[in-house]
Amino acid sequence: MDKVLFGDNQFFGVNHASDEKSRAQALRFKEDAAIMRVLDQAIDLGVNTFMCTTHDRIANICKIMRDNPARYQDFNIFPCMPYAHKYANAVTELGIMGTIKQYVPGNIFGTFAKGGMAMLSKDFSKLMQILIDAEMKMFKGVKTPVIFIQNVLTDLILGLKMYDVFKDFDDYIRKTYDAEPGYITMNMPVLLDALESVGVTNPIICASINKIGFRMSGGIKANEDCLNNRQLRPIAMQVLAAGALRPKEAIEYVGQFPKIESVLFGASSKNHIQETKELIEHYVA
Repeated sequence: MDKVLFGDNQFFGVNHASDEKSRAQALRFKEDAAIMRVLDQAIDLGVNTFMCTTHDRIANICKIMRDNPARYQDFNIFPCMPYAHKYANAVTELGIMGTIKQYVPGNIFGTFAKGGMAMLSKDFSKLMQILIDAEMKMFKGVKTPVIFIQNVLTDLILGLKMYDVFKDFDDYIRKTYDAEPGYITMNMPVLLDALESVGVTNPIICASINKIGFRMSGGIKANEDCLNNRQLRPIAMQVLAAGALRPKEAIEYVGQFPKIESVLFGASSKNHIQETKELIEHYVA
């Protein structure tokens, strides 16, 4: 994985500190061209990986990249799924059948048979495979070397103690998409225990890592113990703690942990991208 990962929160009005900033960002990036301008700035500065949700508009971004292979042939995307709001909104607008027709890939009858069996047998792994295939449609022809479960689902699975689903996800991503599986969570210590219990070793885990414990379930000490003493490939996110920390002190803290392979950040200006990238490259091993 690259050391510097560029995120997508700013493009879709996600700001953990300010609703006003969220609205302003959503307005600024209402056109795909505005998103592409910032992505192109990041690429020109040497950022080669975009970690993003499966928001509907990402399909447009992927199409632009497929249509310009010379420009984007070395660019990677790390999909993070599911984008729960997408399905909730679709059911509201299209109904259940309309949502299935919109997002389920391939032969709808074959998929129904597969999904129907899953419902009857309560085999959640088969349902998961259907959703993965649906989400991955938009990334056809784009490099996706790591595919993540979003924290909303990761932490739900943790709460339900359905740890075998993690192993099934791991196997399916490797075999079907020739990619590495990744897990986004707000509870790294518990997730690591769960993954190890079903034979998933040295996992890629993206978690909140910052010096004030923002969204670090289990507390700073338990998370630092994982980073210092456990076997995993960590990606640090929310390092600025929603703006509570200055970039230098935030990334300097992350740099204390040699196991951290990558830092995920979002930015909407060229100067901010450059500043953060240079700090990551300076402080993170």
